[in-house]
Amino acid sequence: MSIGTFYGIGVGPGDPELITVKGARLIAACGCVVVPKSRMKKESIALKIAKQYISPGAEIVEQVYPMTSDKALLQEKWSQAAGEVLNRLRKPQDVCFLTLGDPLFYSTHIYLLRCLKELDPELKTVTIPGIMAMGAASAITDFPLGEAKKPVTVVPTSDDLVATRQAIKSGGNVVLMKVGERLQPILDLLQELGVIDRAVFVAKAGQDAEVVVTDLMDLKESDPKTGYLSIILIDADKEECQ
Repeated sequence: MSIGTFYGIGVGPGDPELITVKGARLIAACGCVVVPKSRMKKESIALKIAKQYISPGAEIVEQVYPMTSDKALLQEKWSQAAGEVLNRLRKPQDVCFLTLGDPLFYSTHIYLLRCLKELDPELKTVTIPGIMAMGAASAITDFPLGEAKKPVTVVPTSDDLVATRQAIKSGGNVVLMKVGERLQPILDLLQELGVIDRAVFVAKAGQDAEVVVTDLMDLKESDPKTGYLSIILIDADKEECQ
């Protein structure tokens, strides 16, 4: 049976011009474009970024992936989404899935791809890498990552911040992702460890609502939503880290 190809395409952090040439070409060529969002009434950021590259005749499918830690609910949504994509691939037609940043770096694409391969192990899939938010944040602030022999540690922050504390104390450059509403506790930790003056904050990199802060003390008591889609880059090589 003839079947289309599934493309996972990273559209970068927010600036449409940061989509790769290959990614833009494949988006334009696909007859079906699938985009994720967290709520039905919410606009897909990935779609907004890539909209100018989508062919006028293409079908756009918006899939809701709820922001929840309920693994059973998430598995149900991923399986449902994979079935929806597979039906279109079997028409046959090529399908591309758009995702912020890179498709295989803390992305919903990982789980959708896994479910598709479980449904059809022979399915042809192609992943197109994208510019990650930490790379965009580094460029926006001229903050070097991976300088000389410094290690780079990427931490998706969690409520207890144990891994964050450990990463900072280990030195090198530290990238904090998925900050969200934990911004204030993270700022308190950076201040405690003596690195708050060696950190930068970028939210919604490359988007219209981009926020860049180089003095993180200015973020104290800020709105809890300030941490949404944000990155904190830290130079943790400081003797007073305790």
